[in-house]
Amino acid sequence: MVYVEPEVRYVANMHGNEVVGRELLIYLAQYLCSEYLLGNTRIQTLINTTRIHLLPSMNPDGYERASEEGAGYNGWTNGRMTAQNIDLNRNFPDLTSEVHKIMKVRSARVDHMPIPESYWWGKVAPETKAVMKWMRNVPFVLSGSLHGGELVVTYPYDFSKHPLEEKMFSPTPDDKVFKMLSKTYVASHPKMSDQSTERCGGNFINRGSIINGAEWYSFSGGMPDFSYLHTNCFELTLELGCEKFPTEDELYPAWQDNKESLLSLIEMVHRGIKGVVKDEHGNPIKNARISVKGIRHDITTGEDGDYWRLLIPGVYVITAEAFGYSKVSKKITLPARMMKAGRVDFVLNRVEIKTRKYDKLIPEDIYDRYDPLDSYDPHAQAGQREQGEGDEQSQDREKPWWWSYFSMLGNNKPSWLLKNN
Repeated sequence: MVYVEPEVRYVANMHGNEVVGRELLIYLAQYLCSEYLLGNTRIQTLINTTRIHLLPSMNPDGYERASEEGAGYNGWTNGRMTAQNIDLNRNFPDLTSEVHKIMKVRSARVDHMPIPESYWWGKVAPETKAVMKWMRNVPFVLSGSLHGGELVVTYPYDFSKHPLEEKMFSPTPDDKVFKMLSKTYVASHPKMSDQSTERCGGNFINRGSIINGAEWYSFSGGMPDFSYLHTNCFELTLELGCEKFPTEDELYPAWQDNKESLLSLIEMVHRGIKGVVKDEHGNPIKNARISVKGIRHDITTGEDGDYWRLLIPGVYVITAEAFGYSKVSKKITLPARMMKAGRVDFVLNRVEIKTRKYDKLIPEDIYDRYDPLDSYDPHAQAGQREQGEGDEQSQDREKPWWWSYFSMLGNNKPSWLLKNN
């Protein structure tokens, strides 16, 4: 029986001056390792059944700049940006505005959306590219982005469905799932769940310490929206406290406040359904689409035909389909007290492609046609990218389709783009 562990990630320090998350993920890594070795059955079960990815600092350059002022003295802007003066949480492709435009078109796809060609015409940070490639290479199911400056959990969409409204409730098709995940984090956090606690600039006590991102304030190019619309992953923004760069003595109490919430959120990846999609000969089918009737957001299977689909308790009709295969539906029930993912497997038979329309199914090479992300090497150094004597690897490296166009622009060519691809 094929069983692949679900993938979860935590990303911190996206804004370099928001440092609490950076320290919390270091604490979390230490805690998971030590408790596993000590025989903590909860942690052993969590690690044995889940792949946990931790990125303590997405913006180390910004952190270095912020730390120059010293803890407790840092303002709200210094170190927020990268060394290239880019706000990473505004640098991802804006897929949300396109979704708002096409939602009324029944046949339009509003999940696994390709990156617009025009996105690559702007300045894309190497940190953004590296994280996007990470997202594409690992089939993440659940994610948390750790920030600071407030005490609240926000969820997509972050960009308002009405461009002239800065604060407008803009829910995803999975709004109930996002609320369930958000409430899980809050419930285990002593300050977020305490209605008598003094808050920061915004008071979210009456909202239960959770809010739709666009209803708080609208912005485009955020990582959670991109994650939801481009991949299988559901991502929350975790605002962990009023101070962006607190003093050292405040870090361990912050860990104590957030430890249980961080663990509980990881455990939520085991809610909903999981399964494997195979053909009639038992071969796994990659990129099969798993759809839920009434929820206009599909997910896709991984290399081994496996999938994980987060859902709240209820009755659902689940459908699996793939290019060149039959379409199979199953009716399932998820009980309210069910604490693990239900197993729902599918077997699809091959069919003649001309007998069916595949409006929502796309060929596997769709990403290669639209963007150069798959050819990006986040570990290569700038000097290694210049074609020089004896640099056979650089000479033989296949360039993306747009390379020749930009490289012929002479003095006007975007050197930062050519250097980082």
